[in-house]
Amino acid sequence: MSSALYKRALEVMPGGNSRHTIFFPPHPLYAARAAGARVWDVDGVERIDCINNYSSLIHGHNHPEIVAAIREQAGLVTSIAMPTEREIELAEIVCERLPGVERIRFANSGTEGVMFAIKAARAFTGRPKIAKIEGAYHGSDGTAGISVSPDPAQWGDPDAPASVAPAGTGPGTAADTVILPMNRVEAARAILRAHGDTLAGVIVDPMVKNLGYAAATPEYLAMLREETRSLGALLIFDEVYSLRLGFHGAQGATGVIPDLTAMGKIIGGGLPIGAVGGKAGIMDELFDPRGSAKLAHGGTFNANPLTMAAGVAAMRLFDEPAFDRLSALGERLRSGLRQALTIAGVSGMVGGATSMISLFHLEAEIATYRDVAAAMGGYPDAGIRAELFFREMLERGFIIAPQGFIVLSTAMTETDIDRLIEESLAALRTIKEKTA
Repeated sequence: MSSALYKRALEVMPGGNSRHTIFFPPHPLYAARAAGARVWDVDGVERIDCINNYSSLIHGHNHPEIVAAIREQAGLVTSIAMPTEREIELAEIVCERLPGVERIRFANSGTEGVMFAIKAARAFTGRPKIAKIEGAYHGSDGTAGISVSPDPAQWGDPDAPASVAPAGTGPGTAADTVILPMNRVEAARAILRAHGDTLAGVIVDPMVKNLGYAAATPEYLAMLREETRSLGALLIFDEVYSLRLGFHGAQGATGVIPDLTAMGKIIGGGLPIGAVGGKAGIMDELFDPRGSAKLAHGGTFNANPLTMAAGVAAMRLFDEPAFDRLSALGERLRSGLRQALTIAGVSGMVGGATSMISLFHLEAEIATYRDVAAAMGGYPDAGIRAELFFREMLERGFIIAPQGFIVLSTAMTETDIDRLIEESLAALRTIKEKTA
């Protein structure tokens, strides 16, 4: 069935899909239905979902209270050019939970949340340049896409990385994007000061997914906060993923409070959502239509009633006990995977925090994007092993990201985690035999 559907898809979509992250050869598996932590594909195979739509399904699939909220809202209004009370309720929850968010505006994806945070920093300061970390992913907007995975030939000096535009991005975007080395405090400080008069803001994800969920060090975050404040620039946290890092977000967990926060994924209850939030003075000056708002912000589906209803239900369910329980499951999995690597006698490293986990099939100290590239060079079979592990886990009833990322949901149990560890050990042993 999946093979037949893929043949149909190729006739109407380039590559047969609208999302590169879900494709793998010879064809992706097509979902038929899902419930809780489990997914059934069109071929009738049941698997435990360990990626949860790349973090957005904090409660897994079809949680009864979220489904009921969507169903109730669908009977009232699904899409309309008017605000609804659910929008206020979700805004109240987020503003209460995140210390750096006193006002919020909703959009439709994490990419849009980041895009408007970047536009907000430029509009508020009147300056053109945004600084970001080399190798960090912040969605597919122009500035956010600079130097996500630059070719080594284009890297430039490690203390002053080059700004490299991917295909489809104009050279002006790269010129207005300043690239920082991750966790190199003094090198990054010097770069920021060199661009101080033109710097609108710095965007950082406190836990960078593409670096195996490597965390920005406390010293690095403190430097970014100090320098942006001194230079008159804004500090932006990308918490599209990192909202999982603490009950009060990454900003609550790290104690570093940004000026603006980009959000998405878990705040939408599984439906499309994005948001930008920040201090009242900044947000009101930028967006309040009662005055001379500096930044226009429209969008046909912004604060869509269905998403708002789902988000309210999901965030209420994700209370502190739920956060603590899910974080404990994450630690149980990280510990078990490390033991599995040791028992199997293979190279590997497990990273992440709370409910976010990474498994790389190599061993190295990783603090920057270039460390990842160097490590891959030292372990030329790491990519092959990751692909084999992904496929082995599919065969054993688990869906993970091909790159080795796992993101948990509250629908999962200790039994699910223990089975995942057990099957991971079996998969690692099989891979060791295949690559010997």
